[in-house]
Amino acid sequence: MTDDAVPDLRASDADREQVADVLRDALAEGRLDMAEFEERLDATYRARTYGELAPITRDLPVPGVTAPVVSLNKEPAAGPGWSGRIVGGEGSSTWAVAVMSGFQRKGRWTMPRRFTCFAFWGGGEIDLREADFTEREVEINAIAIMGGVEVVVPPGVEVVVRGIGVMGGFDHREEGVPGEPGAPRVIVTGFAFWGGVGVQRKLTRAEKLRIREARRQEKLDRGTERRELD
Repeated sequence: MTDDAVPDLRASDADREQVADVLRDALAEGRLDMAEFEERLDATYRARTYGELAPITRDLPVPGVTAPVVSLNKEPAAGPGWSGRIVGGEGSSTWAVAVMSGFQRKGRWTMPRRFTCFAFWGGGEIDLREADFTEREVEINAIAIMGGVEVVVPPGVEVVVRGIGVMGGFDHREEGVPGEPGAPRVIVTGFAFWGGVGVQRKLTRAEKLRIREARRQEKLDRGTERRELD
């Protein structure tokens, strides 16, 4: 599908999928946020003509035009998206407290070099799936007294757990998973007494959406193959 196509001509499923692929690339590169992506994707699958499809990607670059960046230093090249998430500077927040209550750090925020949190008869969540990082190695110092703290990291991040538990514990299940080139390293330290500090590795909302879209496309492809065989 091109901008010079006749606007009133009917678009095919392949045309809509071509536009959807451009949108997915733009989401992965940070050119679109999740709300914009979902709005444009919905408009893509509702479009019936070339004229309705063309404006959806008019402000996005054509795939293959951007030249790759060549690193001249000895550090490993950053994996997809990681180079843009090590931002330097200061963190959005450096501490959190939950006393018979709770706290959350999630969504788009900047993880500092060291984040300290305390939970007493309460709980907290530190979600790094969509976070930026001031440095490639960051530390979460979690203290949980009859409470709990949950750390959520995206795939590709290396996790090291060094906390101490007394009638409580730290979750070590995500340790030992190699990090992607250029991805942050998250060190979890602290103390848990009659409480716990958990670590989970979860996909971001965007990645879940991409997987769902891939499965949808698989079903469409299988349906097309069956129709052709019939």
